[in-house]
Amino acid sequence: FTLIELLIVIVVLGILAGVVVFALGGVTGQSAIAACKADGATVSTALAAFNTDNPGMLTTATQADLLPTPPVADKVQGGPFLQTWPSSSHYAYAYSGGNLTVALAGTGGVLAAPVPYSGADTCSTITG
Repeated sequence: FTLIELLIVIVVLGILAGVVVFALGGVTGQSAIAACKADGATVSTALAAFNTDNPGMLTTATQADLLPTPPVADKVQGGPFLQTWPSSSHYAYAYSGGNLTVALAGTGGVLAAPVPYSGADTCSTITG
């Protein structure tokens, strides 16, 4: 190959790499929203299973009651319902006193104040 041919190949590869980078730019945000929705469904299913095994005790349950832990005499029994508590740099779920909340990432990826989780649409505001 001559020098001109090599330069042309390098320029073409650079253009192709630039197209790929711009095409994949929004995928990260979309994947964070999809993961938040999936984790929300998992937690909701775990809460429903916990409520089935422990009727009427959902409001007194804590996050630890949903995770696999050794039985404790004075705590609600019935776990495990989750293997790990879902969170990432884009969102973080929390459960306390019968309320499931999710803190979503705003500008710069900083988690905002937790808001009540009301289904998959809650995750649509992730911007980090």
